[in-house]
Amino acid sequence: MSLVKKFATVASGTLMSRVFGLTREMLMAAALGTGPVADAFNAAFRFPNTFRRLFAEGAFNAAFVPLFAKEIEANGMEGAKRFSEEVFGVLFTVLMALTILMELSMPLIVRTVIAPGFLDDPVKFGNTVSMAIIMFPYLACMSLAAMMSGMLNSLHRYFAAAVAPVFLNVILIGVLAYAWYKGHDGITIGYGLSWGVMAAGLVQLAIVWFAVRNAGISIGFRLPHFTPNVRRLLVLALPAAITGGITQINLLVNTNIASGREGAVTSLANADRVYQLPLGVVGIAVATVLLPELARALRSGNLKEAGSLQNRSVEFILFLTLPAAAALLVMSEPIIRLLLERGEFTVESTRRVSNILAVYGLGLPAFVLIKAFIPGFFAREDTRTPMIFAAVSVVINVSMALTLFPLMAETGIATAEVTAGWVNAILLFVTLVWRGHWGRDIPLLTRIPRLIFSAAAMALVLYYAIQWAAPYLASHTPVHVQAPVVFGLILLSMVVYFLLAFATGGASFGMIRRNVKRGSKTPAAPPEDPAA
Repeated sequence: MSLVKKFATVASGTLMSRVFGLTREMLMAAALGTGPVADAFNAAFRFPNTFRRLFAEGAFNAAFVPLFAKEIEANGMEGAKRFSEEVFGVLFTVLMALTILMELSMPLIVRTVIAPGFLDDPVKFGNTVSMAIIMFPYLACMSLAAMMSGMLNSLHRYFAAAVAPVFLNVILIGVLAYAWYKGHDGITIGYGLSWGVMAAGLVQLAIVWFAVRNAGISIGFRLPHFTPNVRRLLVLALPAAITGGITQINLLVNTNIASGREGAVTSLANADRVYQLPLGVVGIAVATVLLPELARALRSGNLKEAGSLQNRSVEFILFLTLPAAAALLVMSEPIIRLLLERGEFTVESTRRVSNILAVYGLGLPAFVLIKAFIPGFFAREDTRTPMIFAAVSVVINVSMALTLFPLMAETGIATAEVTAGWVNAILLFVTLVWRGHWGRDIPLLTRIPRLIFSAAAMALVLYYAIQWAAPYLASHTPVHVQAPVVFGLILLSMVVYFLLAFATGGASFGMIRRNVKRGSKTPAAPPEDPAA
């Protein structure tokens, strides 16, 4: 299967999840706006979600995948099954202990870590604590699911792990639809969503568990023992968890700071959901596929193929994220107005969220490039270096957020996050080049400035088109008028960008053909089970 086809397989599942997530966010915005219940739910959900991405996406996609793949190569499927059972026993025990500890400590954690700004409002603080207690077991479900997703990715079965997150959004949309049908008030909706998150964790775990069984590995429970393989995994996983979840660390810190202003937590969450669409579809797809492919190439000693994988991934990323970043920067307000401005979500809410989204647009290429650069370290079992750079970016984010929040409110927090992301991306890239782990690729170097020019020109055309279409994008304009105008602007921007990209040589049909054909000479993956 070609590199682009593998990206597309993961991206299709992620796109489904992001589209449903955007639908969920639209319904939540209409039901709760940016009020106190929305703030309480988003702050409470941020905590288990941050841990999930730290320990699940960060640690296991970074540390578990190379070790599991190595075990398959050395000892076959039976050895891989034994290794996965050893890890499962330790992981399950640790997660149960962590969940109990966090549940008992939740009032202290909310007061000191999640949302100290809520202390002035006892009702909001109490709701945040209660919702966080309900939702925290979601972490245990998703961490176990992440381990099984890593197994599926190593076996080249990408779809089940990519599509499982869709069910979180499907369940929450169902909760919101039921609440609308029954006419529930805001606080009832908030608690309904919290229980929905808990249920979604169990559903997602069940999906990947059945997919792993269909792949030929049945995981049994073993009493926890720190075998050499498990110790090696833990040594790699701790820094990997910090590194892979750096964006989530920053978001948790930013939630803490933003809790000092009414509506700021929810405004950041709303903007984050919209920009997660391009970030998730491109970034997660690249990171998920690139790590096992790069580890395989390095194990076989094929450095040329490893270099080509990295360069083609960056080429693919920039080709898609530069226009997305330019579009978010220029037309964030029409997008937010169309998607969210109704019900409890006001004109002022649109202004606040669109300002944040425009800033996030500037950071989109950096956040996606980080996901492409980190596998270059993890595939070589170096998780320490990215951890150091992650720590540097956290320091930059926290110091800038504390400085800018009093001056720019939540927009200052977004600015700090984007700056920290670019610093992290640059440090990762420079280190790869300095160590000789990133081969110079002349075609890529010549395409980058042309793609930047194409995206900038597209943004200029889009800016003037928005000015012309302003009467059709105003707050009082009906949705059935706004929607075709916004989609027309998106279509116009795509036409302009792709015409310029191909005309200037930033992209070519040969480039696309090479990426699509890539991988035909690699060993065949196990056949994909349609049921998985």
